Amino acid sequence: MPLHVIDEAKRCLNCKKPMCMEGCPIKTPIPEMIQLFLNGHITDAGEKIFKNNTLSIVCSLICNHENQCEGHCVLGKKGSAIHISSIENYISENYFYKLKNGNVKKNGKKVGIIGAGPAGITIAVILAQRGYDITIFESKEKIGGVMRYGIPEFRLPKSILERYEKKLYEMGIKIRPNTSVGSSISIDDMFRDGYKAIFIGIGVWKPNTLHIKGETLGNAHYAINYLTNPDVYQLGESVNIIGAGNSAMDVARTALRHGVKKVTIFSRHDYFAASQREVDYAKIDGVEFLVHMQPIEIVDEGCIFVELECDGKGTLTPIAGTEKLYEADSTIIAISQGPKDNATLSTKGIQVQDNGLLVTNTFGETTRDGIFAAGDVVRGAKTVVEAVAYSKKVADAMDEYMKSLD
Repeated sequence: MPLHVIDEAKRCLNCKKPMCMEGCPIKTPIPEMIQLFLNGHITDAGEKIFKNNTLSIVCSLICNHENQCEGHCVLGKKGSAIHISSIENYISENYFYKLKNGNVKKNGKKVGIIGAGPAGITIAVILAQRGYDITIFESKEKIGGVMRYGIPEFRLPKSILERYEKKLYEMGIKIRPNTSVGSSISIDDMFRDGYKAIFIGIGVWKPNTLHIKGETLGNAHYAINYLTNPDVYQLGESVNIIGAGNSAMDVARTALRHGVKKVTIFSRHDYFAASQREVDYAKIDGVEFLVHMQPIEIVDEGCIFVELECDGKGTLTPIAGTEKLYEADSTIIAISQGPKDNATLSTKGIQVQDNGLLVTNTFGETTRDGIFAAGDVVRGAKTVVEAVAYSKKVADAMDEYMKSLD
């Protein structure tokens, strides 16, 4: 591994106009990181990328690199792009063990973070480093949000999240697990108890539905529910998956690792929302793909699909007479998800869109003073790196807001 990383790093042209950074949603200083690494300053390289992205270890493993940093590498135009993700992962892993919080002077101001997903962790770390007293309220027993409960172990080892949790405690951040704000505790209670600002980053955990007959049958499940704890499901030997995003690929590959013999992914389109790398891995694992297919009914024996015809302009039309039962022991619906109905979202003064997402301005300010939000609960299901990038701006806005209270 180290030799591979060094070889890859040496291929970097140190471009004056680094297109790799242009392709990165969080603008990781890639050339600078690589040059520091090659010049023997791996700790400085780690400090720089961690300051830019608190979740750099996670992103180095799960980002859609072929469409982002690596997809924009100039070497990839006529040959092989630099494997930037491997370099970042090696540097991040090395630095994480050395990371110390230092002697941060406390400012005496309390901040409440609702949700310990990518956005919540990012906000918590940034503001803790600026002296704020942070308490994270997490409805589940462990931190991580979608990183823990929506991404399988073979893509993101849970040991990484355990290390993050330990690091949060070392930074003086308090964590209240199994605590759902909006039930026994309200946002108004938090303000009563002295919190100067509150961040909402509860993610999106309500599966989108197909609204077709048979969706309530015992052999039908939703992707986000399955990925939360696949061990409790008995799917049988064959599974049909409806949808072709990264969640569908994660479900497919997880199911095969839990004893399912045959997995078929059905997509309306002949292109997939999932990254090409994840599609390739799914195919290698043995997943079958059928395109231009639309589900019309789930039955005990599987799912009935109709074939779709494309007019060449993107319009898909069902082809009469092509309805067919595709047998399977279980059907899993993987067509993204939205916010759950939660008392947090119905707190007085917080405006919510028709689709359940919170209304904020570009700095994450909600329609109620002192309450901020970011991540999927604002923008819908997005990537981890997008959540981190936006949350950095929100952390700055929260900092400015609380300073204005002096």
